[in-house]
Amino acid sequence: MPDSGISRRALLATVATASVALVATTAGQTWAWLEPFNVFAPRRRGDGPQGLPVNRTAAQAGVADLARDPDWRLTVAHDGTEQAFTRDELAAMPQAEAVLPIACVEGWSTTAHWRGVRMAELLEAVGAPSGASVHITSLEPRGAFRTSEMGPEFARDPLTLVALELNGEVLDLEHGYPARIIAPARPGVVQTKWIDRIEVQA
Repeated sequence: MPDSGISRRALLATVATASVALVATTAGQTWAWLEPFNVFAPRRRGDGPQGLPVNRTAAQAGVADLARDPDWRLTVAHDGTEQAFTRDELAAMPQAEAVLPIACVEGWSTTAHWRGVRMAELLEAVGAPSGASVHITSLEPRGAFRTSEMGPEFARDPLTLVALELNGEVLDLEHGYPARIIAPARPGVVQTKWIDRIEVQA
């Protein structure tokens, strides 16, 4: 058999080296001590307002004006019962805090300090049953991230918040002002920003 010019062992070594290099040059998105080697990653830890990267801006989502509207309300609905909350009314409710990671499909992840109203309290305000799922709608006029579904295991988790603050400050517009969802163990794409309506599913 003619010599192919590269052995199987050499090929495997090349693939392994390339894989290690790729991890090393993108891992700075997650671990601070590797940030200097974050060469090819699309985001850097700490970049963006309030220390978190931004994948999609409010302008790109088409919500900048809607999110700043003083008439904004968060509507929570169940079986013909609806309650609409202003941001001030949400802020006046008992506030809960959670330190939770947020991970993005782009490959970065980081941990942040969130503060807001427990989802469970808002559901109780409209008499939602404990085993109910919820359908969440954003102010976004269109697109794949306009809505998300949340099962009861998340909706009733005490760490699941309608977040109003991030890292000790009022939630920035780019991170979902006036309010957004943050819940444990859910990918970033379903941590819906700029929320408008929470509807209990039968």
